[in-house]
Parts: sequence; C-alpha cells; structure tokens
Amino acid sequence: MKSFNLILFIDAMINLLLGVLLLPASPKIAKFLGVPPVEPGFYPSILGAVLFGIGIALLIEIFTGKQKFSGLGFYGAIVINLCGGFVLAYWLLFIELHLPLRGLIFLWTLVFLLIFISLVEWINERTMKR
Repeated sequence: MKSFNLILFIDAMINLLLGVLLLPASPKIAKFLGVPPVEPGFYPSILGAVLFGIGIALLIEIFTGKQKFSGLGFYGAIVINLCGGFVLAYWLLFIELHLPLRGLIFLWTLVFLLIFISLVEWINERTMKR
C-alpha cells in the first residue's frame, strides 16, 4: 500500500478549490470573492497556464522514465503550480484589474500559496531522495 503524502494532498485540495471556483465561471462567485468578473482574458489565461504546467509535468514524467502510471508527482505539481501562480502574479502586477481589496488579498494569497507549496514540495522531494 502506498503511503499517504500530506503535502501532495494539501496541494490537491488547493487545486480542487480553485477548480470548483473556476468551473462554474459564475459572476456571483466572482463578485462575492472580489475577483475579476467572468469575461474573456483573465480566467482563460490562468487555465492556459495550468494546462501548460500539466504539459511540462507530463514531459517530465515521459523523459525521466516514471510514466508507469505513477501520476504527476512532486515535480509535476511544482511546475503546474508555478505556471498558474506566475501567470496570476503577472495579471496582478501588470494588468489594471480594478479589484476591491478583498479580491487583491484573495488572489495574492493564492499566488503566495502556490509558490510556497511548490517550494515545500521541492524541498520534501529533495530530502526524500537522500
């Protein structure tokens, strides 16, 4: 039986939460959170970043010889999180979004969570190999 990995579980919960928020593309949810309204641009670019990260994660699986149904693992989670986090940070830094403070706090918290969990996963992966 495979051991339970708390770090990957937390990462999965963060991604599932983001997916639940984004899947309905609801203007009411966006307004409640204070994030950009559902319209072309913002959400598709975040999704594009996540898909790009998944593509990189799959290439890592293929070229490191771990493609025997092992899942994407730590490095896959790291690149997916960093792609999504950096694109979100780009939007917050360089695109005028006109968000209320609660929206900025929510989105910057996501950026820092994605970068932090990636760092924790990378450190954990490196120490597990020793």
